[in-house]
Amino acid sequence: MELRKTFGRNVRRLRRSRGFSQEELAHRARIDRTYVSHIERSIHAASIDVIEQLAEALGVEPAELLATRHA
Repeated sequence: MELRKTFGRNVRRLRRSRGFSQEELAHRARIDRTYVSHIERSIHAASIDVIEQLAEALGVEPAELLATRHA
């Protein structure tokens, strides 16, 4: 599913731009590190609650995690 891939790419991009490891992001979002890895690799889809937790941990609005980027 394309939205799942977009979400994963956005999480990875924002995590890296903030200098967070997957473990740091997982700790801030109160989820497991392997779950962050699975989200970034589009293995798992995130629930609305997890999207909100990740957005808060990354300091963005939840919609930014789902937004497609156009060059």
